[in-house]
Amino acid sequence: MQNTTQCNATVYFDGGCPVCSREIAMYQRQPGADNVRWVDVAHCDAAELGTDLSRDAAMARLHLRRADGSLVSGAEAFTSMWRALPRWAWLGRLLSNRPTLWLLEGGYRFFLLVRRGWRRA
Repeated sequence: MQNTTQCNATVYFDGGCPVCSREIAMYQRQPGADNVRWVDVAHCDAAELGTDLSRDAAMARLHLRRADGSLVSGAEAFTSMWRALPRWAWLGRLLSNRPTLWLLEGGYRFFLLVRRGWRRA
């Protein structure tokens, strides 16, 4: 699901990770998801990543490019993605303060360690 018109954000996710794919598929079904560009970095052309995001970096963790072109990753990418989706916006706003992001980032880094075992080739 990709929208070539007005995109509020671009989400770069690892489509080779079954857990990641299922979670992103759930977000793609949400109201407002057509205003987000969804890029599966496991299967996209390198040009879709932009000049400031390598495939290795994109495969290592969730990234989001905001409408202004700035790039964020990890917990900050999740809270930004949630704010772009109307049903999740409240959660993104609630959890986007620095102390909470710090805690979420720690949990996300732990998930990334576990995810290595789930990743499909």
